[in-house]
Amino acid sequence: MTDRTSDSLNLILTELYRRLYDAHGPQHWWPAESRFEVIVGAILTQSTAWVNVEKALSAMRAAECWSFEAISSMAEADLASVIRSSGYYNAKARKLQAFANHILSRGDLDALFAQDTSSLRSELLTIHGIGEETADDIIVYAAERPSFVIDSYTRRIIDRLGIVSQGTNPRYGWYQALFQENLPPDAQLFNEYHALLDHHAKYICLKHDPRCADCCLLDLCAAGSGREPN
Repeated sequence: MTDRTSDSLNLILTELYRRLYDAHGPQHWWPAESRFEVIVGAILTQSTAWVNVEKALSAMRAAECWSFEAISSMAEADLASVIRSSGYYNAKARKLQAFANHILSRGDLDALFAQDTSSLRSELLTIHGIGEETADDIIVYAAERPSFVIDSYTRRIIDRLGIVSQGTNPRYGWYQALFQENLPPDAQLFNEYHALLDHHAKYICLKHDPRCADCCLLDLCAAGSGREPN
């Protein structure tokens, strides 16, 4: 995966985290009051902005659709109408009901989360509508296990930094291994690191017009400094 040693990558990733934390402060993620809310939010946030998810969550509370039992028992069309603000609402209604039915068949969340992290992730990926990013959201933010979440923001920053030789079209697992193989398996660290990367990408390392002059990582960044990636 890389031409750097594990010790070297650990130092680099630790320094990145320190700088991001010093620049942006704690992010207090995930913005939810329960494991249920984390999971529903993780499904609803697929391909949409969080502000739209908040509207859908509020609508679900107002409709008294605030449990896996309620999601499972509601007509799919009615659930889709409730979560309309999240976009792709028909597909997301099916995903929510698939997850709810899976949990109910399991008994409860405790039964699902009782297994080891690898088995939990494998099972989550068998549920309709749960891809790798959503599964890792659930694992780190709801189950509070160390499974690093990779999204477009993380990819953007890692690609621009050029700290490793990634080859052509690296997959999700490549980025995840970069963090998980070179940092201690700490759920709180993974939680905060992912949140900081997302914040930095949203406000500094923008997709089309990055604010390089304001970037706390500029001297380490191949793209920002004009150097070729390693």
